[in-house]
Amino acid sequence: MKYIKINIKTVFVLCSLCFVLSAQSQELETLIDVALNNNPEIQKFELQYKRVSEKVNEVNTIPNTEFGVGYFVSEPETRTGAQRFKVSAKQMLPWFGTITSRENYVSSLADAKYEDIVIAKRKLMASVSQSYYDLYANKAKQMVLTENIKLLETYETLALTSVEVGKASAVDVLRLQMRQNEMQQLKDVLSQQFLAEQTNLNNLLNRENDVAVTVVDSLMMPSEDFEIITENLALHPELLKYDKLYQSIEQSELLNQKESSPMIGFGLDYINVSERPDMNFSDNGKDIVMPMVSVSIPIFNKKYKSQTKQNELEQQEITAQKQERLNTLETLLSKAINERISARISYATQTKNLKQAKDAEEILIKSYETGTIDFNDVLDIQELQLKFQMNQIESIKGYYVQSTIINYLIQ
Repeated sequence: MKYIKINIKTVFVLCSLCFVLSAQSQELETLIDVALNNNPEIQKFELQYKRVSEKVNEVNTIPNTEFGVGYFVSEPETRTGAQRFKVSAKQMLPWFGTITSRENYVSSLADAKYEDIVIAKRKLMASVSQSYYDLYANKAKQMVLTENIKLLETYETLALTSVEVGKASAVDVLRLQMRQNEMQQLKDVLSQQFLAEQTNLNNLLNRENDVAVTVVDSLMMPSEDFEIITENLALHPELLKYDKLYQSIEQSELLNQKESSPMIGFGLDYINVSERPDMNFSDNGKDIVMPMVSVSIPIFNKKYKSQTKQNELEQQEITAQKQERLNTLETLLSKAINERISARISYATQTKNLKQAKDAEEILIKSYETGTIDFNDVLDIQELQLKFQMNQIESIKGYYVQSTIINYLIQ
């Protein structure tokens, strides 16, 4: 069997990352390349495909040649002499086209198994991409927390100054410090979660768990979405596999019809004859050579009729399974499209809210310059600002994760 080899990795990465920064795209593409080369699940499916393909050579054979040797304990006398021993050879041959049908059937099974490789590669690339975006979101949140901790340190300095001049209490300073401690705790937790997700990604790449993974510092929300061709869903390998399985059942039925046909056998018997003593004639002691032709007819063919019925039922089952899977994939695609739209809407809202929080922060700074500042308002604004920044990061991550799912389904 010959296949047109398509670099599925390149297609997937280019389609899903056409709107991503080039440096990040190169890094993610490198990780995907390592995963495709090293992942044991991919290697498992490739070995299964090779094993099934090798069965073509197994079925490209005819039945064993039968040899027989017999010795006459009591030598029967014939006109030309006594028979001493017998040697026979016999070869049965399947009906015309049976071997070709076997090869076609095994090849169709290998075609279906090949789709497992394509599916596994798509899933692996999607898993690597999603893990990468999880790491990005984690790192981005840590950076946001670091910025907010520094901001609170600035406010703490203002609060200490205000305490000295009697315009604030020590409680305000303590509250600012406690808020910093909470943020530091959250950052430390995120750091541990980063290591856990890094281990997950390294396992997908089948390499040491402690290998450091570098992710991009920031991702931008694309100005526009890439085109979604929903008709491509019908060409998804998970659905194509059912088509290949259906075809393999067709080949199985063709083989069943061939095997229900007669088998033809050719053979040869050789009988050694001893010369008759005290007699002299032309055929005295002449050996016997007897060519033979035999036919094996499956008169009781209930087995083959049952196999035909089983093939029909299995084809119906495969058709139902394909429709069920198509419905599931259509649901996943619709959900991914809608959630990506939601992520864009959420990002726009969080961006607007974040700008207003920044404006409120500036107002607080100006209030300090006039000699009045409410540090309760400082904490409230800071908490809102952190919330908007975190939500913004989640929106970006959600957009790219849903884009990855969309590409898994239609690319």
